[in-house]
Amino acid sequence: MFASLLAAVLLAAAPAPLEVVKSGNTEVQKIITSKGATAEQLSKTVDRFVDWGELSKRALGGPWDKLTPAQRKDFSETMQGLLRASYAQKAFSQGRALIQYGKESIQGNEATVDTKVIMSRDRLPVRYKLFRADDKSEWRIYDIVTDDISLLETYQGQFKKILADKGFDGLLATLKSKRAQLEKSLK
Repeated sequence: MFASLLAAVLLAAAPAPLEVVKSGNTEVQKIITSKGATAEQLSKTVDRFVDWGELSKRALGGPWDKLTPAQRKDFSETMQGLLRASYAQKAFSQGRALIQYGKESIQGNEATVDTKVIMSRDRLPVRYKLFRADDKSEWRIYDIVTDDISLLETYQGQFKKILADKGFDGLLATLKSKRAQLEKSLK
C-alpha cells in the first residue's frame, strides 16, 4: 500500500505537458518584461523547459548515429547556443504577448500542446511538441511549430543540404559562425 501511495505522489509531482508549457511561457514573459533583463537570464529559464540534445538529435536525423560522443556534444552545444541567441533576439524585440492555451494531447512519451500567441492584431497558432525519455522523466520541449512551420523540420531541411555540400564538419562550422553572429548582436 505504501508503494502505491508513493508511486501516486511521484507521478503527481511531475507536471503534465500543458503545465510545462504554461510555466515556461509565464517565466519567459516575466523576464522579457522586466527592466534590465538579459539574454543570459532568458536562456537559463528556457534551458529548464527545452531539451536541446533531443532537438539536436532529431534535427540532424540519421547522421546523428554516425557521430562520436564528442561530436554529438559539440553539435548539441552549438545548436543550443544558436537557438538560445535566436530566441532571445526575437523575444526581446517582440515583447510581451498574450497566450491562450488549447488542448494537450499525449501519446505514450510524446505530447503536443496547442496555443495561440496574441501580439497586437496577430494571432499565431503555436504547437509545442514535448517528449519524455520514460514514464518517470519530466516532459521537455523539443520542437515548436509556429503557423504550421516546424523549427525542427526547418533545420532538418537546411542540414540535409549543408551535409550534402560540406559534410558534418562544414555544417558544424556554419552553425558556429551563425551562433557567433547572433551572440555578438545581443551584446
